[in-house]
Amino acid sequence: MERSAKSAQMARVRTQNTAPEMAVRRALFSLGLRFRLHRRDLPGRPDIVLPRFKAAIFVHGCYWHGCTMCDRGLRRPKTNIAFWSAKLAENRLRDQRNQADLRALGWHPAVIWECEARTPDTLRTALDRILSGVAEAGK
Repeated sequence: MERSAKSAQMARVRTQNTAPEMAVRRALFSLGLRFRLHRRDLPGRPDIVLPRFKAAIFVHGCYWHGCTMCDRGLRRPKTNIAFWSAKLAENRLRDQRNQADLRALGWHPAVIWECEARTPDTLRTALDRILSGVAEAGK
């Protein structure tokens, strides 16, 4: 693929309001939970913030953040391998730093993976896990 075509393709990769993020937002809203989006004052700018529970939810793309639950997180490009390996490794390190910073501020960070958001049952299980963890921490 030509460099300018690749650049145009990569520019179309969304960072906000992605399909998995929208699925998580719809599920939370249907549970009666209200939230804020992309709070800039929090480390990592979480995708969804539940202020009432002091919970910050990141909806991670499996490829970009290295999901270990599906094959998308294990895929690697076949060209420019050194660049992409470093890029994807840095994404994971940044995620860890942001979550540690949130914990230091008294927040409860959580991750929902793109593969978890694909089916309603799997998403519900992930949300139950997160919400029960937040409720336990709040006691």
